[in-house]
Amino acid sequence: MEIIKQNLNHIRLNIKDVATKANRNENDIMLLAVTKTVDIEEILEAMENGITDVGENKPQELARKYEIIGDRVNWHLIGSLQTNKVKYIIDKVHMIHSLDREALCEEIQKRAESINKVINCLVQVNISKEESKQGIEEANAIDFIRNVSKEYPNISIKGLMTMAPFTDDKEEVRDVFKGLKKLSMDIDCLSIKNISMDYLSMGMSNDYEIAIEEGSNIVRIGTSIFGERNYHNK
Repeated sequence: MEIIKQNLNHIRLNIKDVATKANRNENDIMLLAVTKTVDIEEILEAMENGITDVGENKPQELARKYEIIGDRVNWHLIGSLQTNKVKYIIDKVHMIHSLDREALCEEIQKRAESINKVINCLVQVNISKEESKQGIEEANAIDFIRNVSKEYPNISIKGLMTMAPFTDDKEEVRDVFKGLKKLSMDIDCLSIKNISMDYLSMGMSNDYEIAIEEGSNIVRIGTSIFGERNYHNK
């Protein structure tokens, strides 16, 4: 398990280096450990080495791991969220990164209201326009956010999330991250009630350095912490 400690040390040094070069403070950047298919033992090891925020793709997995680990970490739901799965996580999640449609807003609002809780959410935007990617279209994002502000008092939008295409073309990746940053600045200027652009969740193991250069302050990293995983056996 020493490898997890080594990996985290390496990533933190990397974040510090990239942040310094970009005239940013490394402490402003959240290292979100993505624990998809990761065993409890490995998550606890990461926690012992300073991880305070973990991200799960599947609601049932978040709920299962929460039952064991509890609120010793902040739990983030980073994968696509079906409306019928909201009930599993609504009382456990620190932030939902994948708010992208009206039906999901309705379900989160209903469930959150019933437990008198305000849910922090990021709006997922499909900047790259890939059909395989989830998220709201960039052109519709501002109207969507205005509507959330007006109609859903138990949802607090804290920023935006996106996924870059898996490509070796670093400039294509950079353009996606730049696009999300520009959108967040445009939204911020509108001063919409109960909407803040505190967070930009972008960048994963293969592209987080570029994301930090372009303003990300949540990087979602799994493989570089826990190693390659065999998804078929989990």
